[in-house]
Amino acid sequence: MIQLKNLTLRRGLKELLLNCQLSLNPGYKTGLVGANGAGKSSLFALLMGELQADSGDVSVPAHWIVAHVAQETLALERSALDYVLDGDSELRQLEQALQQAEIEHDGHAIGQLHEELGHIDAYSAAARAGKLLTGLGFATELQSRPVNHFSGGWRMRLNLAQALMCRSDLLLLDEPTNHLDLETVLWLEDWLVGYPGTLLVISHDRDFLDRISSHIVEVANQTLTLYSGNYSQYEIMRAEKLARQQGQFEKQQQQIAHLESFINRFKAKASKARQAQSRVKALEKLERIAPAHLSSPFDFHFDSPDNLPNPLLKLDAADVGYHAQPILSQLNLSVEAGARIGLLGVNGAGKSTLVKLLSGELAPLRGQVVKAQMLKIGYFAQHTLETLREDDSPLQHLQRLAPTTREQELRSFLGGFNFRGDAATGPVGPMSGGEKARLALSMIVWQKPNLLLLDEPTNHLDLEMRHALTLALQDFSGALIVVSHDRSLLEATTDLFWLVSGGTVQAFDGDLEDYRQWRLSQLADSNKSDNSEAGGPNRKQQKREEAEQRQRLAQQRKPLQQKLKKRELELEQLSAEKTRLDNFMASEDAYNEGNKAQLAEAVRRLGEVSSQLADVEEAWLRLQAELEALE
Repeated sequence: MIQLKNLTLRRGLKELLLNCQLSLNPGYKTGLVGANGAGKSSLFALLMGELQADSGDVSVPAHWIVAHVAQETLALERSALDYVLDGDSELRQLEQALQQAEIEHDGHAIGQLHEELGHIDAYSAAARAGKLLTGLGFATELQSRPVNHFSGGWRMRLNLAQALMCRSDLLLLDEPTNHLDLETVLWLEDWLVGYPGTLLVISHDRDFLDRISSHIVEVANQTLTLYSGNYSQYEIMRAEKLARQQGQFEKQQQQIAHLESFINRFKAKASKARQAQSRVKALEKLERIAPAHLSSPFDFHFDSPDNLPNPLLKLDAADVGYHAQPILSQLNLSVEAGARIGLLGVNGAGKSTLVKLLSGELAPLRGQVVKAQMLKIGYFAQHTLETLREDDSPLQHLQRLAPTTREQELRSFLGGFNFRGDAATGPVGPMSGGEKARLALSMIVWQKPNLLLLDEPTNHLDLEMRHALTLALQDFSGALIVVSHDRSLLEATTDLFWLVSGGTVQAFDGDLEDYRQWRLSQLADSNKSDNSEAGGPNRKQQKREEAEQRQRLAQQRKPLQQKLKKRELELEQLSAEKTRLDNFMASEDAYNEGNKAQLAEAVRRLGEVSSQLADVEEAWLRLQAELEALE
């Protein structure tokens, strides 16, 4: 059993937890929820022994093996499969001992070690590791490639696979669904449901928590509160608790009336009964849990666009890809005013590539993109966060968009995204990923787009912000296209789905459960095909085609890698020069009377270097994104 008694935990001057009590029995699958900065990750660090309690006791059974996902991955030469097998430390220790016993020709030790290896099922370990990698999206041919071949997002998947490979008693997962596609999230849910140990998960994905959790721990107001049941049941219990508070009643009724109006409006406009029913269910779910979010710090909405032409955008026989190699071909699509579209498809199918084409970030290789004259796009993707200026505040970012707007009006607007007081005027650099995502979204909302393109907008957002974003998107009168692994967001904000698969895009007639069933049948058919064709001429042809494809990709990667190395060298040189100039300007000598000219030159040169550094960093990010797209 995990027991916390009279626990107090501080980080710096901030008191995260105060005299907390908590008991978790073996086998509990527990979701940790709470606002960003409440202390969830610090609690994990405490359980891993990386932090010490300021007072009180923390008790984890001494014999328990604790597994967690490493946050960094070294650029190793060892294969992905071997890296995942390293997660089973007992297996590796026994293998090393066996190797030593064989060198020493110790027959007794060899026999004993083989018996111990058999006891931990070591002879199926490689197959189990391969199954984990396949589930997390690594094709068979990728599993033998070195770790340093993979980009950052894929290395995080390797770390997750390594943690799952560990035969642990306690598994700690901090936002495991970030950067996973929908199919991989569904696979991970199935795996965790069957996990025999004790599980603690920090997640802002409510459907994920609903599927895997037997208990919820709320981290709020410097205390820990344990609820039985999954996340939806926690919301209902929390809602009932809040509803009993007298002052909240009127606000609760307004929230419920607001949600009911969406249900009624959608029923009147639904064109497909099955999708309408799915959406209504999602909205009724939101209505039921509305009181649980009455104290949310977020309160914003999208103003109606100034213009709403129809259609907003059309693709005419368009091909899109990288370096003359199409990812998607012959696209004939139209985005109508008011359309609410969710993109479905496996990771790497081209969802983000399609969004980049629609946003104008990628030009078509062939065909054309026809945009309405009054089209105004609001585009959010993870690399959007890199465009924020680290030294500027949220208020300064908004002032650049609206230089003639009164400061108080901008502050009030930012307050709806929980940038209040010093948070509105402090620099962006030290902010968390969630805070930067909120700022990027606020800038999009301010500009009143008539077409929203959102590529994984909920990554880094906590549950309260996800709920607020869902409500705001329901109110949005423009067109919406969204890529997300957050099923609640997709169900509650989209009317129809486009399937990105097989190098093309087509309408998908069904809801997310239909899509899940379609994927399961597709995977079953694929397995049957692999089994029937193993060793046959079709398999040989497939291997030949795969080898040719790898060769083509290598040829495409080489010039990109060369450019990337050149940019990295430039970054290194510019960073070194900037450090030298900063050090000079920070020194007392710089302001001596005799150094006036040198100081003026240093100020001028620092401006040039900073600008060049920003340009090179942006070019490096673009090249990195192109490389990841090829992979």
